[in-house]
Amino acid sequence: MVRFLVSILLGAAVTFALFSFMAFLVSSGDRNKEEKLEDIIVEVNTTPPKSAAEQRRRVPPPPPPPPKAPPKPQAPEPEASNNNSGISFNMPGVKLAGANAGISAPGAGFGRDGDATPIVRIEPKYPIQAARDGKEGWVKLSFTINEIGGVEDVEVIEAQPKRIFDKEARRALRKWKYKPKVVDGKPQRQPGLTVQLDFKMDGGS
Repeated sequence: MVRFLVSILLGAAVTFALFSFMAFLVSSGDRNKEEKLEDIIVEVNTTPPKSAAEQRRRVPPPPPPPPKAPPKPQAPEPEASNNNSGISFNMPGVKLAGANAGISAPGAGFGRDGDATPIVRIEPKYPIQAARDGKEGWVKLSFTINEIGGVEDVEVIEAQPKRIFDKEARRALRKWKYKPKVVDGKPQRQPGLTVQLDFKMDGGS
């Protein structure tokens, strides 16, 4: 009976010791975990890290250059004639309808006060076929000087020989420029003017 009681006491003591040892081990393990957790430091950075890439700023394009002022109109220049050598033209004065006074060639007197004054006269081209054949002749034309000095209503009155020099004579006369006739400070239209253009070759018969 005594042995039975002693064995029960020993068993209880051993069991208590084992439970105490296990409790010690568990408590030491939890303490190590808490110490490790205390060593962990968490840093929260609210500012984003700087990027190595450069920020590209949009540069506005330069303003367009101001438009250039249009060039000033130049006065018409007389066209250079492409006549063959050895060919001459007789450029007589222009006859005014109902008057004996004529308009002389550029550089001469202006005639009566207020009459039209020639500014630009273009010599007609000598037709190539007529120059090759050695033909000469003349063309008499009628025309009108308008209020701005241009030539209008060019018509062939008479020509010798016919239809050979007509085209070039009309083409040249349309390019002539005049200072129009002025009456009481106002430019006037002058119809019914006539001129004769002679086509002659130097050394011809």
